[in-house]
Amino acid sequence: MVAGLRRFPSRRAGGLLLAGVLLLSDGVACAAAVPAAVQDDPLAFGGTSVPVASAPPVGGHEGMVVSAQTLASQVGARILHEGGNAVDAAVAVGYALAVVYPAAGNLGGGGFMTLRPANGPAVFLDFREHAPAAATATMFQDAKGNVIPGLSTKGWKAVAIPGTVAGLELARQRWGHLSRKQVMAPAIALARDGFVLAPGDVELISHGNDDFRRDPVARRSFLRRDGSGLQVGDRLVQPELARVLERISRKGTDGFYEGKTAREIVRASRKGGGLLTRADLSGYKPRILPPLTCEYRGYHIDTAPPPSGGGVALCEMLNILSGYDMHRLGLYTVPAVQREVEAMRHAYADRQDLGDPAFVSNPVDHLLDVNYARQVRAAIPNARAVPSAAVRPGVAGNEGQETTHYSVMDRDGNAVAVTYTLNGWFGAGMVAGRTGVFMNDEMDDFSTRPGAPNMFGIIGSKANEIAPGKTPLSSMTPTVISRNGKPVMVIGSPGGSRIPTIVLTSVLGVIDYGLDIQHAVDLPRIHEQWQPEPVQVEAGALTPGVIAKLQREGYSFRAYPHWGVAEGILVGGPSLNTPGSDRYYGGADRRHSTSAAVGE
Repeated sequence: MVAGLRRFPSRRAGGLLLAGVLLLSDGVACAAAVPAAVQDDPLAFGGTSVPVASAPPVGGHEGMVVSAQTLASQVGARILHEGGNAVDAAVAVGYALAVVYPAAGNLGGGGFMTLRPANGPAVFLDFREHAPAAATATMFQDAKGNVIPGLSTKGWKAVAIPGTVAGLELARQRWGHLSRKQVMAPAIALARDGFVLAPGDVELISHGNDDFRRDPVARRSFLRRDGSGLQVGDRLVQPELARVLERISRKGTDGFYEGKTAREIVRASRKGGGLLTRADLSGYKPRILPPLTCEYRGYHIDTAPPPSGGGVALCEMLNILSGYDMHRLGLYTVPAVQREVEAMRHAYADRQDLGDPAFVSNPVDHLLDVNYARQVRAAIPNARAVPSAAVRPGVAGNEGQETTHYSVMDRDGNAVAVTYTLNGWFGAGMVAGRTGVFMNDEMDDFSTRPGAPNMFGIIGSKANEIAPGKTPLSSMTPTVISRNGKPVMVIGSPGGSRIPTIVLTSVLGVIDYGLDIQHAVDLPRIHEQWQPEPVQVEAGALTPGVIAKLQREGYSFRAYPHWGVAEGILVGGPSLNTPGSDRYYGGADRRHSTSAAVGE
């Protein structure tokens, strides 16, 4: 615990795990056994299941912060307690996660923020990374045009211009109340003084141990002296990162994009064969864009527009599903799953032709047209799988959980959803010289070659090919849901290409199935992304009977360990139709043991 940091009530991950049982909000238990069709899958869980809700959501009267790391959530709650608004808290959490959740929290990456004021229209902040000026469309191909494995995911060539610092500072200046010094103080203290590692912290950091052994700079902080991994109870101290944070606190964006920090980043990039230059860094600017909007059963959705394909996919899926009575069909029944999967298949086929709106014209109006959704529904049979090969983009008929999301609401009802990332765990796998800053591998989110899949299986397109200054297509989907002009739900998740379907599951759980926010976040997940063909399932998501019937309809399945770390907030009660004694209710995803909802 950082000196002076007040301990707020929180609920860490853990609690009772009910193997094979999914508890619905009315207390009815239904079987959630591992599907027989995937029991022999090497990625299946065997007889276990994902965590399910065993405790109510966390309540808070003056505000709520939900993130993937307890200390970061506490930092946000502290800022709210000190008089900051939701944006101040979101900025503080962003910097804190760069210290306490270094595999995805970051200064060397980028992301998106959806901000919905209590009284006023929403705005969207794009602080996603840009391709360096020296980047080319063929930079990851050999002389024959074949993609060179690993070149876009490891090492300095994989690094795009980071946007996190510029984005957080723009948000604070435009919409925050507190000083930069005040919102950054907790992160600086955590980096300078260190924090004691809990089991979940050690599990996360261990993903980078091999990279740390190859990087002398990372090795000093993230490995023991004998080269072994950090252990529970060790204190992680990051003095070089603390000094960079202090420069940003004093100088703002110039503390990162100019001066000593910028020189060190460029020096390390040049030494490692990367493309970053001083001009790339000094020229970076985030964008303020209108959010993507859609309606679902009387609720207004504000989410991520291109350069995210996530918001487009989410709204297209909701538009398609709005024509079905999902509540009557029933949670994870054969007809409900069939409708969801086909909505996913069409939305993911369509999203492949999206790209940075500064470079390409995106067919968003067509894809989100309710008439188009009606045409898609007409092309979906009621009891038969649609082969992915039969679905063409825009015609009816790459990314894991190596990202992090957090949700914040304040006493005035302002809502902020932030998803930001390094792309893979610890990004490109190295620290930028003597900065303590892990660098992203976001160049892999471009199409390294049109038609070739990225690290998450997303098929690349011409619209998303590499160009200098261009932003790669993303799946990040920070979302705020409102009714009658007031925010009622904040939700988002990591999960790469699965992000839109993770958010969809939580939204359906709350709106269609009446679940409280914790149950909705805990729901086991299904995912279909057009290519590859099999429906991905978390073990325990579907019963053997449902699987068998869907197989007879032509569906195939592949089980995976749990994915995503959704973090959600509901206003007014634990569920939409259940008033509560608190104003805010937070649901933290217990798939990651350090997640926490902290109420003020």
